[in-house]
Amino acid sequence: MVVSTYGARGSVEPMAGLAVALRELGAEVRVCAPPDEEFAGRLAEAGLTVVPVGRPVRELVTTVVPGSAAGLAQRVAELMDAQFETVAALAEGSDVLVANGPLPVTSGARSVAEALGIGYVHASHQPVVLPSPYRRPPGRRGRPLPGEVTDNRELWDLDARIAQEMFGEMLNSRRAAAGLGPVDNVRDYAFTGRPFLATDPVLDPWRPTELDVVQTGAWILPDERPLPDELVEFLEAGAPPVYVGFGSTPMGAAPDIARVAVEAIRAQGRRALVARGWAGLGLAEDHGDDCLVVGDVNHQTLFRRVVAVVHHGSGGTTTTAARAGAPQVVVPQGADQPYWAGRVSGLGIGVAHEGPSPTVASLSAALGTALAPATVARATAVAGTIRSDGAAEAAKLLADLAG
Repeated sequence: MVVSTYGARGSVEPMAGLAVALRELGAEVRVCAPPDEEFAGRLAEAGLTVVPVGRPVRELVTTVVPGSAAGLAQRVAELMDAQFETVAALAEGSDVLVANGPLPVTSGARSVAEALGIGYVHASHQPVVLPSPYRRPPGRRGRPLPGEVTDNRELWDLDARIAQEMFGEMLNSRRAAAGLGPVDNVRDYAFTGRPFLATDPVLDPWRPTELDVVQTGAWILPDERPLPDELVEFLEAGAPPVYVGFGSTPMGAAPDIARVAVEAIRAQGRRALVARGWAGLGLAEDHGDDCLVVGDVNHQTLFRRVVAVVHHGSGGTTTTAARAGAPQVVVPQGADQPYWAGRVSGLGIGVAHEGPSPTVASLSAALGTALAPATVARATAVAGTIRSDGAAEAAKLLADLAG
């Protein structure tokens, strides 16, 4: 099996979870992922050897202007070339290639599988990119969808045409060099008619569409890392704190989010635990004994020891907090994050903050609701319904596909 992914941690870590589950079934697994040091370290801890592809993701995420298409053509070419070169060489002689990431990655990966005559599966870790009559497409960088069009099917058809205009020529030139014919719908070619959806059915109830979506449950990479001594001491020194962290999401819309969050948490009479993340959050040197700043730590363990989780709303963080039974306050910044914020609110396990730039008052009010007994009880109840076997389920299906 070959697993190919490109994206931030929310893309890489689930694919690593799948790779571990495949290995436990006796498969030989090869992983292609971005060369970021933190990814390589995390996957090495899981016993996975990673073949680097493309540029470091952190550099792109923290420097690209949101919505800007500047430099897009070069990045697309690099991502496609990595599939046709590095991934193709690695996948030769394998049985199945599983790919996740933006269309230049997945369309290139499926082309590689086609050229090698092996199986291919598209994996998605969130539902909003999969065509559905029940929601609008998310839009593509530099190509916003017309606001006056309200028919979702029409918008998805337009999205397919935009994707073809953006990526079709580049893909087909590389396919021709590999002896393959052209494709006229890059998006649907990459997704196939039977994509895997690696999300929990309670958190993300997929409604049937024309796509034969296989929802397996979330792919979770077990985390056995102990918490740092400093963090353990902080946790044991007082009441459970409120965790604040935004993962790999830049917080350009809320540059003062760390200060705002701490003041809002103090307004609720709670202690604060702030994660630096890719936004580089920090506090003043005299922040006080009721606050601590941490780096990358084991969320699976930590979230069971906090009173609430304030975060950006990625699928991974939402699932981890839900499994831990921690009430959530989601401050979505873009992409699929508003969807997960809506699910958290809809399930009653937390609050979706309105807007990406909270004030002390708005965040304190959201925390007050999240910390209310009814929300805490609901979060505890839902925690028992979240599946933990999604990666194992997907691995079994892939093993069947490989024969």
